[in-house]
Amino acid sequence: MLGRVPSLIRLKYKMMAESPFAYLRGAAPVMAADLAALPRTGIVTQICGDAHVRNLGAYAAPDGRLLFDMNDFDETVAAPFEWDLKRMAASLVLAGRAAGHKQVSACEAVEACVASYAALMREFAEMPHIEVARFQVHRMDLAKPVHAALLKAERAIPQHTLEHLTEPVGKKNALRRFKESKPMLSRVTGARAKAVLRSLKAYTAMLEPQRQHLLSLYRPVDVAFKVVGTGSVGLRDYCVYFEGNGSKDPLFLQIKEETQSAYAPYVEDGRAAHNGQRVAEGQRAMQMQSDPFLHWTHIGRRQFLVRQLNDHKGSIEIDDLAGDNLKAYAEVCGELLARGHARAGDALVIASYLGNGENFAEALSKFGARYADQTEMDWEELKRSGKAKSKR
Repeated sequence: MLGRVPSLIRLKYKMMAESPFAYLRGAAPVMAADLAALPRTGIVTQICGDAHVRNLGAYAAPDGRLLFDMNDFDETVAAPFEWDLKRMAASLVLAGRAAGHKQVSACEAVEACVASYAALMREFAEMPHIEVARFQVHRMDLAKPVHAALLKAERAIPQHTLEHLTEPVGKKNALRRFKESKPMLSRVTGARAKAVLRSLKAYTAMLEPQRQHLLSLYRPVDVAFKVVGTGSVGLRDYCVYFEGNGSKDPLFLQIKEETQSAYAPYVEDGRAAHNGQRVAEGQRAMQMQSDPFLHWTHIGRRQFLVRQLNDHKGSIEIDDLAGDNLKAYAEVCGELLARGHARAGDALVIASYLGNGENFAEALSKFGARYADQTEMDWEELKRSGKAKSKR
């Protein structure tokens, strides 16, 4: 928790205490240390680092099409490929339990995830690299949770974000600004707001010329501090509200503090010179298409990632994974992880190690169940510790 906003640390623990799955989301450093203590394959690729069932979602591609892919890369780093699969396995078991599945059903979902990963990796091992880079995952057409996320993303237009995060002010309500809902959202003014806006100068200078021109058509209107996610609670996260062609043309940029990956102490060359750059480049390496405004900057000595906020983004809910949906979604997770790893690593080496994938799938199914059990015990310990209780 070193370096985080002190007043938000208790909030982070409170959010982690909501459920075992919520604890897993907020405890990436704990799992990183646990994985590092276990035997590893030695086969390194770029990993997401926080691969769990809710860190895949829908978002808008640069051409406006809605895509579904991994969408959280705060912990991304070059590391053993199986670390992503192990974290996904644990999350599938925990999410399965929360959605009403029995242990057998949740473990079968893990095996389906790994089987789809291994099968697609074998295909990638025989494909031209350029075809791997632009490969479309079609299995998601069969998964209802993916459709639910895409429908949410379709509705998550900038105008919706405008109504949700801002309010009219001034004469005749002609102007808008962020509406406060502390501690989750609070306006930033004065010197701190100026520092946030100054950070965009260095960011803009590194954008492609066409992106620089597009951003130049918008003017900043207001700045806010926003609490996001679970693992990121306590880090500094700013939102800047811009207007373009009038008040009905909003643009929201998120300036999100990035620190060293939780895996950095356990891998070679894990410490990055700039963690915003680490996240942006890791995301571009693994995603088929990324946010056109994705880049990085700094405010003082702190490092930040810059991206659009809520531009046609949508994620699944745990309740979406009831019944047959868990296995179908697990297969999508496996294929998207395979594509990300193959884009950033060596598909032939990974495929050769996995073979038909059956033994690996069985091993990860057992690991997922055992780590889910451990997570539940850690969650109970957090609740007993009192760290998540509000101060009187």
